[in-house]
Amino acid sequence: NQNSQRYFSLQQAQDMLPLIYRITEDSAKSAKYLMACIDALPDKKSDRAHELQDQINVIIAKWQNKLERLGAKPKGLWLADFDNGGGYFCWKFPEVKILYKHGYQDGFTGRILI
Repeated sequence: NQNSQRYFSLQQAQDMLPLIYRITEDSAKSAKYLMACIDALPDKKSDRAHELQDQINVIIAKWQNKLERLGAKPKGLWLADFDNGGGYFCWKFPEVKILYKHGYQDGFTGRILI
């Protein structure tokens, strides 16, 4: 059941990180490439620019969906939280380990070293 709450120990979150890192890296690379394509366009309001922006939005939506299916919570762009039952372990690409946590109310700016 996808709706059931998933809690992670730090070890479980770390064990899942290589997969989440790979998914995020692929998505970030694709989005970055498309953003560079938009930057190269003379008219940022053109149909082509809008098409590229739509493609970026699809990449981000797919990334969010994949993370949610794995039990993580996508919070910002390339940012994921893992519910530990008392708050979140917090990861931001391209960190290679989960080093931070924060309370349910705190968010990214309130994160502290584990």
